[in-house]
Amino acid sequence: MPLYEHVFLTRQDLTTQQVEELVEQYKTVITDNGGEVGKTEYWGVKSLAFRIAKNRKAHYSLMNITAPPAAVAELERLQKINEDVLRVLTIRVEEHETEPSAVMQRRDRDERERSERGDRPPRREFDDRPPRREERTEAVAAAEVEGEDA
Repeated sequence: MPLYEHVFLTRQDLTTQQVEELVEQYKTVITDNGGEVGKTEYWGVKSLAFRIAKNRKAHYSLMNITAPPAAVAELERLQKINEDVLRVLTIRVEEHETEPSAVMQRRDRDERERSERGDRPPRREFDDRPPRREERTEAVAAAEVEGEDA
């Protein structure tokens, strides 16, 4: 049977529990149609590059699927009907990754770095920012005085 990686985005106003219920519902669709779902990952709420149906953020979920093409087609059909699902991407792969996906590895690395620094992210200094408006007007006034003297 073919192997697929299936990622779908759901609306930002859903709770994590509702997203997990959707994942379980879609797992049963695959198993009822003769397939099986391996690893599932919830990637969390992420910002979108552009608005999709008035949403600026979305819940991202990944499912590794081993199923006949008809089962995947049925899954995609049901997701397109569902108003909570914004986008769907299914890719056929040669083999499933056994370790966590790149998104999860990056999240783990970021959490580790944050815990090593303490719970607060480092504070940035803004030494290279442009001068404030008052400072700028004083500098412009000084330059105008110098220009008049010359």
